[in-house]
Amino acid sequence: MSVVDKTPFFRHPLALIANAEEWLNQSLESVLEPQGYRVLAVSTGRQLLERAAAAGPDLILLNAHLPDLDGLQVCQALLQTPALGRHTPIILITSTQATKQQRLAALRVGAWDYLSLVPDAEELLLKLGTYARAKLELARVLEESTVDQASGLYSSRGLERRAGELAADAFRRHAALACVALGVEVAAGAPEPTALAAFDSVAALLHARGRTSDAIGRLNRSDFAVLAPATDAAGAVKLADRLTQAIETASPPAGGVPPLRVRAGYKAVADWHATPVAPLDLLEHASAALRQARVPGDGTRIRGYES
Repeated sequence: MSVVDKTPFFRHPLALIANAEEWLNQSLESVLEPQGYRVLAVSTGRQLLERAAAAGPDLILLNAHLPDLDGLQVCQALLQTPALGRHTPIILITSTQATKQQRLAALRVGAWDYLSLVPDAEELLLKLGTYARAKLELARVLEESTVDQASGLYSSRGLERRAGELAADAFRRHAALACVALGVEVAAGAPEPTALAAFDSVAALLHARGRTSDAIGRLNRSDFAVLAPATDAAGAVKLADRLTQAIETASPPAGGVPPLRVRAGYKAVADWHATPVAPLDLLEHASAALRQARVPGDGTRIRGYES
């Protein structure tokens, strides 16, 4: 009796293939797409490293014999990419018969499997289906988490929950509460891996330099938010200015990250009991002010929310 999960995927998983052999790409597409996969193919290891993080694949099929880079080294580099991490299945593939030594070498560097495509397609589909379901389920759990796993900051969901808690406390104490949204910009034309490294360095800086009383979170890959208790409008401006300067003057991490530019928007309420605001509106208003600060020619680096 079969115990393999054959229920449809709750969303179409993306399979990213790195392989220079066109016939093999076409063969994989013909097998995967009817099963509900989306397929994206690149031909070199460098193209894979440049596009993987932005593509957000659910599976990576990596030819062990690429024309430019060693497949094992590419696998190791992918595993060190924060946007992918070890929860994205990386499967090394070969069009020849795989040996035990090749399989062990792949497993040692962190690959999920080393598959020869010589056997029939059924074995391939069963294995990839298991890996894809594990990745999709983990992604769903992470999306519902209150913490961004890569940075240790609050996720958008966590910020929403924390905003409600801080608002309730400010209401009871007739206290001030503010939200500062920070938007980080890299130089135009910066490669995708460079931009991602820059945003991750900002997350680490905010995690290290944030006040213990504040709740700091990540809205998306380049935007961050700080919920600041007992902080009025003047305090929000000072907080935004301090963090902006800290980010722009920080020493760049390894990897040649160019200088960063930061815009900020904020929403502050001096007495939450006297003028209560819906907690989610606090985040949205700060984000709206950030969008206004980003308007070309606006000239205001730190902008307060205007209804």
